[in-house]
Amino acid sequence: MNGSLADQHDVDLDVTFDFLNTRELESGALVDHLETAEDVLAWFADHGVVHPELLEPERERVAADRAMGERTLGRVRRIRDALREVTDAIVERRGPAPSALAEVNRALRAREVLQLEPSDEGVRVGHRHVGDPIDDALARLAEPIVREISSGRPERLRICDNETCRWVFYDSSPTGRRRWCDMATCGNREKARRHRERLKGATAHEGARPD
Repeated sequence: MNGSLADQHDVDLDVTFDFLNTRELESGALVDHLETAEDVLAWFADHGVVHPELLEPERERVAADRAMGERTLGRVRRIRDALREVTDAIVERRGPAPSALAEVNRALRAREVLQLEPSDEGVRVGHRHVGDPIDDALARLAEPIVREISSGRPERLRICDNETCRWVFYDSSPTGRRRWCDMATCGNREKARRHRERLKGATAHEGARPD
């Protein structure tokens, strides 16, 4: 790959799902793991969706301007929640909310633009960023969903059947019938719950039988 394009920090679908799952159910209550702009920048750094040299200036800006930090946090959460709504709509085979589509399309427009640049060998393909580093990161996170819709297998997108989890995941099983994000946790808990319900139902039935 051309060296100028190799540093684009494109992300895959798993990273996008990790982003969507930063707002999750814990013990039946919604918990948001992106509580501050600093949390957002740390998450972006950990997942490699922002060029490292651009992160420190962003950290300095949000630290110096609390209102800017709040705006950054709000922007990131809006795109994340819009992507979750689009994903939910794909899984549920319905149309997503128009406001969610508008947010995702707005994020995609902030991506870098390809351009030709001089090189030692003549010409190479480079890029320039249209928005700021946050806009660019959000566009990168939105693109795997778009790619899956356009050329992947969107029917394999799933939401965990465990009502206390509801994580987004990709079903890579041979049969395409996976129901839980993790069989060792959510799958076993759900099977244990259903087993208890069957036992309870059987006990109730036995108790209702005449002597």
